[in-house]
Amino acid sequence: MSEIITIQVGQCGNQIGSTFWPLVLKEHGISTDIKINQKSVLSDALPSFFYCPSDVPQSGYSSISDLKKANVKARCILIDMEENVVGRYNKGPLRDLFDQTCFLTDLSGSGNNWGVGYYEHGNEQKESILEILRRTAEQCDYLHGFLMFFSLGGGTGSGLGSNVLSLLEDNFDSVDRLVTCVHPGPFSDVITSPYNIAFTLRKLTEHASCVFPVDNKALSDICSRLKPSREISPWIPYSDINSVIAKMLLHLTSGCRFPGSLNVDLNELATNMTPFQGLHYLTSSFCPLEPDTTFLKQADLFTSVCSRSNQLLRIDPFAGTILSATLLCRGDMSLSASREYVNKFYKKAQLVSWNQNGVKTGLCSSPLPGYSKSVLCLTNSTSMSRFFRESLIQFNKLYKKKAHVHHYLNVDGFDIEEFTLANNSMLNTLDSYAISCNAFNVPRIELD
Repeated sequence: MSEIITIQVGQCGNQIGSTFWPLVLKEHGISTDIKINQKSVLSDALPSFFYCPSDVPQSGYSSISDLKKANVKARCILIDMEENVVGRYNKGPLRDLFDQTCFLTDLSGSGNNWGVGYYEHGNEQKESILEILRRTAEQCDYLHGFLMFFSLGGGTGSGLGSNVLSLLEDNFDSVDRLVTCVHPGPFSDVITSPYNIAFTLRKLTEHASCVFPVDNKALSDICSRLKPSREISPWIPYSDINSVIAKMLLHLTSGCRFPGSLNVDLNELATNMTPFQGLHYLTSSFCPLEPDTTFLKQADLFTSVCSRSNQLLRIDPFAGTILSATLLCRGDMSLSASREYVNKFYKKAQLVSWNQNGVKTGLCSSPLPGYSKSVLCLTNSTSMSRFFRESLIQFNKLYKKKAHVHHYLNVDGFDIEEFTLANNSMLNTLDSYAISCNAFNVPRIELD
């Protein structure tokens, strides 16, 4: 059984986790309401995300109370340099699901400064983080990958998250490192976020196996579009945004957790979707966004999942050249239907000349809770250069004025060269996307 360790860093990462874990339990027919006591058979896939003691019979779990009695724990590491968000995990029905020895908090925070998160907290907490990582990894029989959640724009998520990512490569170099990072979008309330984003993107390029960037603007647009259909349940902005991310992650990992006629595991994904080193940034789109509705036919799934309005990042991958793509189908989906989707994809997309058959298909028979079928489309497109170009432009607007630079230079271990390295890393990624298809030239933006 493949096992996955999730690492939640910072406020954003741990808020995603608070939505992610209840959905994981629902996949296994386990109620988050401890009052419900209707028994069901434990799915064989439960150990992928949970440590189940070998001396406890793995059958009949249907509620949190059953998991508590069996001492089942989530394979989860929770890190934040403030206690508020992580502290909420000690309350509510899921409080016994997490191992308290895998919590790492502080009282100081990172002050929206990547340097504080990466250098100060990274150096101070290095041994504690390594100890938690090793202990959690030792509980796995076959560690399949690390799944990280954090924000790009803040201090702890971006800075300490980057530090943890580099520790993973140094100590678990043969294990894939998949990162879902949240871009604040065009209306960030953190003035220094362009710096934090640039520093983090450099580390993601150097140390991650695959990166699935999403942004708050695209996600909030999706949720706003769904709001009129909410007749019973209220619309809760950040909860709904995190729910979209969580569903994408569950779909992403389904192939290595559940049976299927044509499953795709995380190792295959990293290999097939990354044609060149460093070009491992994937756009993601998911459909349907809500549980089964009567108006959405199977024929409409492909059209919707390829629509720009369903993208979790504010770019259109089909506006550029596709380097590689994967269509992951879950639930009541036939092999012929998936092949039909692939054929439609070839007609819609412009694939790079040296990889005309670069679309991989996955079929997982286990559906998401509340869905009969769903599709996740992952693309590695030259359109991702727009994401880097926008980040580079915002970075240079601040750095050309040397605005707020002193806050970073006051951090012990941070050097002025970090700004040049971040700038050059984004430029190199832009050039790499252009060279990979020879489709267009990207003008370089040099620092003064």
